[in-house]
Amino acid sequence: MAKGYLVLEDGTVYRGEPFGAPGPARGEVVFNTGMTGYQEVLTDPSYAGQIVVLTYPLVGNYGINAQDFESGRIQVAGLVVRGRCDIPSHALSTATIHEFLESQGVPGLEQVDTRAITRRLRSGGVVMGAIHSDRASGDGGPATEVFAGSAAEDALARLREGPSYGEVDYVQTVTTGEAYTWERTASNGPSRRILVADLGLKYNILRLLAQRGCTVTAVPAVTSAEEMLSLEPEGVVLSPGPGDPALLDRVVESARGLSGKVPVMGICLGHQVLARALGASTFKLKYGHRGANHPVKDLATGRVYVTSQNHGYAVDGDSLPADLEVTHVNLNDGTVEGLRHREHPILTIQYHSEGSPGPRDNEYLFDRFLEMVDENG
Repeated sequence: MAKGYLVLEDGTVYRGEPFGAPGPARGEVVFNTGMTGYQEVLTDPSYAGQIVVLTYPLVGNYGINAQDFESGRIQVAGLVVRGRCDIPSHALSTATIHEFLESQGVPGLEQVDTRAITRRLRSGGVVMGAIHSDRASGDGGPATEVFAGSAAEDALARLREGPSYGEVDYVQTVTTGEAYTWERTASNGPSRRILVADLGLKYNILRLLAQRGCTVTAVPAVTSAEEMLSLEPEGVVLSPGPGDPALLDRVVESARGLSGKVPVMGICLGHQVLARALGASTFKLKYGHRGANHPVKDLATGRVYVTSQNHGYAVDGDSLPADLEVTHVNLNDGTVEGLRHREHPILTIQYHSEGSPGPRDNEYLFDRFLEMVDENG
């Protein structure tokens, strides 16, 4: 039986069985704690450049369907799971997870001790890694071992040659090449013109705005503030996306140019970009927040929401200028999860108000943003 390897940059090897495309793959190794939503995770542009380890032990049991895409393609560099299902059970399923990965050239690795990998990342932090298959190997031996073997050695050599995750601007690899419009799907209520700067846009942001009567235009990440304002939007959303916001000077400059000119909402990477545009700084988290079960407290109401999250960077609360106020905090580690500007119509959140996958509790934030748009109009 063919053997596969997840090789970490410190030389540690986790053995498993390959599925999907043959590979190889290289990326930052991260874990996601969600119990469902693997299709949304695979197609979420925020995972560009990353090998995702799913902590839930069974993946693929409801297959792949046409409704749960969050972008037009698989975005992850690779997928690692404990076990996968070859016979999905769902009326809408059109393919297995193996077929889906194989069709888009993305490698997967199964029968891996994902609990051991997660514990390693929680204690030591995220690291670069590579997936490599050795179809000529025999018995795989233990699930994890000190680096050994020619296949793992080749993978480690390639891994150490390339740049680290934080050195690559992944936004330019996932943003749209040209503007496009997502028409409103609700006929009742006011029609609003909303622009979304595509830093790694998930379709559900467009769906939820359209359901609220908005005509939404997505524009490339490099679109300047002047270009966006020339389209006369009633509000602008800075979308989630992958990578380090410190690499996005041009996007930060555009966000700064929108401040005070039009209501703005920042989500995840968009939140970090706006914070930097307004004078705050950001930092890399040890192992990030990824999953559909992260508790966040709304400081205005005291209510705690269960949120969907996917980010490896955060805003430094100690660096905030006087005109920015913290509105939400993460109850696991106290990091900043939301901001508002004291004078201008600007609100930001670090988590995913659009869910997908995850709870729908936080969709009210789109309503809050649109109320801000209406008040400004």
